[in-house]
Amino acid sequence: QVQLVESGGGLVQAGGSLRITCAASGLTLTYYTMGWFRQAPGKERDLVAAISVSGGGTYYGDFVKGRFTISRDNAKNTVYLQMNSLKPEDTAVYYCAANGDGKYDYWGQGTQVTVSS
Repeated sequence: QVQLVESGGGLVQAGGSLRITCAASGLTLTYYTMGWFRQAPGKERDLVAAISVSGGGTYYGDFVKGRFTISRDNAKNTVYLQMNSLKPEDTAVYYCAANGDGKYDYWGQGTQVTVSS
């Protein structure tokens, strides 16, 4: 059974940092492009960052570029999102997803990130 489990979310002050983690089971992440998405209440789900199978290629949404870093440790079957200089606008549920064929087919349950003013 495929399972992606996010952890590391919480409450942080504006300007602070968090690192959230996506741990995978039931699939080997070496075969998947991985992405982090976020969704705030009343808003659509947006792609925050993505990382290629090997880790050599990354993508960042315009609003987080320069502040967030996605990384992966295939030996640990784990993906990370380091979030620095957090803003209240970053408050959202953050989801991990796996892309094996051009679309994101596997999703975690999400972890809440709340940034206070």
